[in-house]
Amino acid sequence: MCWRYDDVREFRARAREFLADGLEQGYRVCYVASGDAEALVEDLRGIDGLDRALREGAAQVASVDATYAIDAVVEPEAQVRAYAAATDAAVADGFAGLRVVAEATPLVRTPRQLAAFTRYEHLMDHYMADHPFSAMCAYSVGEVGDSAFAQLACLHPNTNAQWPGFRLHAAGDHVTALGGEVDTATGALFAQALDRVDLRVRDGELVLDATGLTFLDHGGLLRLADHAAHRGASLAIRASWPGLGRLVELLELRDVRVDQVA
Repeated sequence: MCWRYDDVREFRARAREFLADGLEQGYRVCYVASGDAEALVEDLRGIDGLDRALREGAAQVASVDATYAIDAVVEPEAQVRAYAAATDAAVADGFAGLRVVAEATPLVRTPRQLAAFTRYEHLMDHYMADHPFSAMCAYSVGEVGDSAFAQLACLHPNTNAQWPGFRLHAAGDHVTALGGEVDTATGALFAQALDRVDLRVRDGELVLDATGLTFLDHGGLLRLADHAAHRGASLAIRASWPGLGRLVELLELRDVRVDQVA
């Protein structure tokens, strides 16, 4: 879940709901945000049994300020490994998995930070598609701006914003999913997202689950075909939108196959 907010009090209320639900399901939960540990614990007041959960290790807090230097650029693969290790530790301790709320605004303020973090978001998405890890990534739009938020939101399966119009995210089994609409208004954002993600090639094919796609213009389809070709692969798209197969025919894309599903 990619969460935009303008009111920090509203964000904290949603964070408490998300983490309380995780506790009820038997997960270890962790709240990551700016501030010292005492302040972060106060943000979570209202969760039933919070003090006990903190004592027993079912709930944890972590300060972004204490973990990262100002303007730090995350190393995507290392960050995924860190959460994978934390998830393994939670399972080893008897929990169902790990659930995290991360207020990550300080980590996406500069262009270099944003580029690295979007890459990390997609890699983490692939990890959580097959592991007992879930997360809410929150950003103050008043600080990061609409454009930066769109670059983050389009790489999540869920967001509380109506834009951007498409979603490019992991779908499990090394497959990437594409949903929503890709048109001229979102074409530049789509091209940027493709450059930042890791579309997986398997047996010479780049497989894309586009069953959630409702529209793809010719520019977006050509970008996908080029993306696969640069990886030495053909493109296989599972889709329910009937216009996609016709578009492939019109553009005479011989290395693109559409598997139509109901």
